[in-house]
Amino acid sequence: MKRSAWRYLWMSEDIRKKLLITVGLLILYRLLSNIPVPGIDREVIRSLAQQKGAAGNLINLLDLLSGGTVSNFSILAMGVYPYITAQIILQLLVPIIPALERRLKDNPREGQAWMEKWTVILTIPMAALSAIGQINIFNSMLGSGVSVLKNYGFTGAALIPTLTTLLSMIAGTMIGIWLGQLISEYGIPNQGLSLIIFAGIVSRMPTNLGRVLADKTNGWWMLIVIIAILLLTIFAIVYVQQGRRNVPVLFPGRRIGNRMSMPVTSKLPLMVNMAGMIPLIFAQSILTFPAIVSSYFMSEKTVEWLRNFATGVYHTFGGGNAWYAVLYFIMVVLFTFFYTDVLFTQQNYGENLKKQGAQIPGVVRGAPTQKYLNKVQRRITLPGAVFLGLVAVLPYIVGSILPSGAASSSGLLLVSSAGLLIVVGVVRDTFTIIETELKVHGYDESLIKG
Repeated sequence: MKRSAWRYLWMSEDIRKKLLITVGLLILYRLLSNIPVPGIDREVIRSLAQQKGAAGNLINLLDLLSGGTVSNFSILAMGVYPYITAQIILQLLVPIIPALERRLKDNPREGQAWMEKWTVILTIPMAALSAIGQINIFNSMLGSGVSVLKNYGFTGAALIPTLTTLLSMIAGTMIGIWLGQLISEYGIPNQGLSLIIFAGIVSRMPTNLGRVLADKTNGWWMLIVIIAILLLTIFAIVYVQQGRRNVPVLFPGRRIGNRMSMPVTSKLPLMVNMAGMIPLIFAQSILTFPAIVSSYFMSEKTVEWLRNFATGVYHTFGGGNAWYAVLYFIMVVLFTFFYTDVLFTQQNYGENLKKQGAQIPGVVRGAPTQKYLNKVQRRITLPGAVFLGLVAVLPYIVGSILPSGAASSSGLLLVSSAGLLIVVGVVRDTFTIIETELKVHGYDESLIKG
C-alpha cells in the first residue's frame, strides 16, 4: 500500500518521537510563561499594556524576543534574549581576539563546545542585568512612586523580595534555554531556540488580530490591507530565501583500473540569504540594550543633564520613530553581512575543495579560491541584506503611508513583519530538517507517493 510523506512521517517511530517531544516541550514552555514573578502587581501590568508611543513599542519588541511573556511579566519574561546577547558578544570577540579565532579553527568541535559553555556562563550576568533593566523600564513608564513589583528595592526590607524576584527571572531564562536545548537534542535538531521564539510569535497573533477587528471604524479594511501585505511579504521572503548563485566547480577524473574517468563539472550553490532570520534577532537584541541601560538613569535622583540624555536615548531606541527605523534597517543589513561572513568563513570552501582536488575554472586552488568565493558571497548577500532590512522596517513604512487614524490599527504589522520573517524562516528550516529526516529513514518520494 502506497503511503504519503505525512503518513510515513507519523509511522516512522523515531521521527514521530522527535515531533512529539518538540510539541510537548513547546507546550510546557507556554504553560511556564503564565507563571508570574513573585510580588508582581497585575493591575499595574494591565495599565502598562494599554500605553502607546515609545513605551508601548519597546514592550512589543521585548515581547517578541521573549516569546510573548513580557506582557504578563512571567518568570520567562526575558525569554532567551540574554542568551542571544551572550552569543552576540562572544561572536563579536572571535575576530578581535586571535586566540579565540585559533581555538575555533584548530579544533572546530572543541571550539564550539567551549563557545557554548561560555555562552551559558555569560548568560547569567546578562540575565541579571536584563531583569533589573526590564523592571526599571516598566517603573519609568509608570512614573515616580509606582512599581510593577509590590516590594522592590535593594535596601532594607525590600532586598530579599527583590533578590527573589531577580533569581526567579534568571532561573526562568535558564529554563527556557534548557528547553530549547532539549528540543535541539531530542526533538527537531538545531531548532530549539528558534521554535521557542516562533511559538511566542504565533501565540500573539490571535490577540493582535482581535485588536485590529476591535477598531469599529478601520478594522475590516485594515484587516484586508494587512492580509494583502502579509501574503506579498511571505511570497517575497520565500522567493529571496530560495535565491542561489551556482558557482561552477570542476572535479578531477578518477582512476578506475587502468582507465581514467573524465573530469566532472558540478555546481557550488551560494545562498542569497545565508544568515536567515538571525540578523533580525541580533539587531533587535542590540537596539533594545541602550533602552535598558538608559532606564537606570531616568529616576528623579539622577542629575538633570544625565536624566535628560537617558530619556532621549530611551525614546530613540524605544521604537516608533524614524530614527529607530533607520537604525534598525542599518543594523539588520550590517548583521546580515557579519553573520554571513562568520558562517562562510567557518565552512572554508577553499581548503575543502583543494583537499578534494576540485577547482573553480580560472581560479587558483586554496586561499585564492576562498577569497573569490568570499567576494561572490558578499556581492549576492547585498540584495538579501537590503530585503531583510526592508521587511524589518515594513511597519514604519506602512504606518507613514496609512491615514493617521488607521495607523494605530497596524499594530499587528509590528509583530508580523519582524516576526513573520522569523516564522517563515523557522517553518522553512523545520520542513527542510524533516525532509532530511525522512530521507535518512528511508522515505523516497519517487517510490512512495500518496
